[in-house]
Amino acid sequence: MRPSRPVFTLGSALLVLAVSVPVGMSHAQTRQITGKSWQEIKCDRYRHAWSQALARGGRDGLSAEFLSRHDAFLASGCEGPRDVCPRSEREFDLANAMTIQSMNAGAASTFAPFACKAMR
Repeated sequence: MRPSRPVFTLGSALLVLAVSVPVGMSHAQTRQITGKSWQEIKCDRYRHAWSQALARGGRDGLSAEFLSRHDAFLASGCEGPRDVCPRSEREFDLANAMTIQSMNAGAASTFAPFACKAMR
């Protein structure tokens, strides 16, 4: 018998994308209105998407290391080390969805914290 698929699937990822924050204004206009830097705005958008993804898919299948490194990234204002290494299928699905979400919110694909150091 094959193990069941994780709860967070491509369909769940598309739901995350559907609730993205619009990116219609320029960075300068947004800063004038919000008083926040572009980095702060991207981080707010990313943090919101992360919260929604966890609310929909839960934390099952996500390791303590994956979650703690991601929490550290958020606590740094999304400027901390990009060392959140997905290992399980569930973690890869979530990392892929969050990378797409960050790009959809106006950030580069390198904004997301997902990276694994090469093993020697």
